[in-house]
Formats: sequence, structure tokens, C-alpha cells
Amino acid sequence: MPPARPTPLRLTGVRLVREDRTILGPLDWQVGHGERWIVLGANGSGKTTLIQIAGLYLHPSSGIVEVLGETLGRCDVRAVRQRIGFASAALADQLRPQLSALDAVMTARYAALEPWWHRYSDDDRATALKALSRRGVESFADRTIGTLSSGERQRVLLARALLTEPGLLLLDEPTARLDLGGREATVTALSELARDPTAPPMVMVTHHVEEIPPGFDHLLVLRAGEVVAMGPLDETLTGEVLTDAFGLPLAVERRPDGRLTAWAR
Repeated sequence: MPPARPTPLRLTGVRLVREDRTILGPLDWQVGHGERWIVLGANGSGKTTLIQIAGLYLHPSSGIVEVLGETLGRCDVRAVRQRIGFASAALADQLRPQLSALDAVMTARYAALEPWWHRYSDDDRATALKALSRRGVESFADRTIGTLSSGERQRVLLARALLTEPGLLLLDEPTARLDLGGREATVTALSELARDPTAPPMVMVTHHVEEIPPGFDHLLVLRAGEVVAMGPLDETLTGEVLTDAFGLPLAVERRPDGRLTAWAR
């Protein structure tokens, strides 16, 4: 009998405190195999802090962080990060505008931001081009990041996040700063990915219900660093939960096409 696969992500008693102020937690949370999670909350609710801890870019003040069978504080985070797909607006800002889309994707091989920090082979370049092709943006390979639109750049970042066939995919507000067309294209791409049974478990951070891609099935709602609700999305995403999270009376509805919308009552 083959050994059981480790849980992709498990946080136990995780808490982050800065200047005697609790930013997040205490929080117990687990992402299982095949699960697609949305982390929802207002600005300042702790969403990005949570995703940075999950991606091993931030150490909590207390608690246990386990990612892909490794425990933060007992592992080489540089090696583990290579097994985590990560995309965010903040990451996009760190990429040099003169970097080609192909190089930007290829650097995910070592969770780096520049290609000169490591040696890359022709196979690495071929793998990066294949990752771009899977996302339908192979034509951008030789274009620089700075010449891409926000929507095009986001598609390249998604290809980058999936380059190494990661065991966990973390997306921090992937539709931030996109216009309507870019947002809808990104939501469609993420919905297709979420419905792919071969795709890794995913966590997507957002504060807009309308940006939740169909196919995501679990929900964690935060308010001021504390958990408002957690569980299957269809059961957890209610007007009452949103009202509690955002501090005003809200209603929520699922459209026939699977998309969600929320409005003030």
C-alpha cells in the first residue's frame, strides 16, 4: 500500500502579532487534495498576510505551518517554495519590466526573480515555452513584461505559477488592477483550471464575490484577522456571513452560469 500523501497545507494555531497588535489569528486551517479555496474579506482583514504565511514568505509569531509535508522552521524554505505555485500583483511589481515573458516564467524553476541568479538549460526554456502555450500566451514569449497589458501579464504570471507542476497553487488577488476584459479572461482561465482534476489544490485571495471563478468549492472568510466562516462554499457564502465580514447588510446570489454576485440590501 503506497504511503499517504501529505496534506498540501495545514496551519495550526497560527497567529501574527506586530507591535502588540494581532494581525491574524489564532487560525486553524487545512487545504486538502483537490480542494479549491477562496479566501474572502475586506481590505485589512489579513488575507495577504495569510497567503504570505502559506507561501513561506512570512513567519507567524506562533503556531505551526505545514506545507507539502514540510514544516516551517524545520525545512529549507527555498526548496519548498519551488514546489509552490505563487502569483500576486506584488510579485508582478517585482519583475523587471525589461524581462521577457519567457524568462519571467523560466525563473519560477528556482522561485527566483532574475535569470542570472541560476543556470538554465534548453530544456528549462522549452518547459517555460510549454507553460506559456498551455495558457494560450506563447506568442508573448519574446515580449518584455513592461509591454504587456495587465491582463496579458496576469496570464503570463499564471503560466509562471504552474511551471514546476506545483503541489499547491496560491493566488493573491489575481484580478487586481485588471480592466473588465482582463478580469473576465482571468476568471474564465481560473475556472477552467479549477475544474481540471489534474490541477493542484488552490487558494485564491479576493475581496470581490463577483471575481470568484466557478469551480472553486471552499471558502474562508476573514474579518480583522479572525475567521468569520469556513467550509464548503455553497454552504458558507451567505448574506449573513458577508454582512458580518464587511460590516453592512449584504445579499448574495448565484447566477445560472455559476457566477456569484453580492449587493447592499
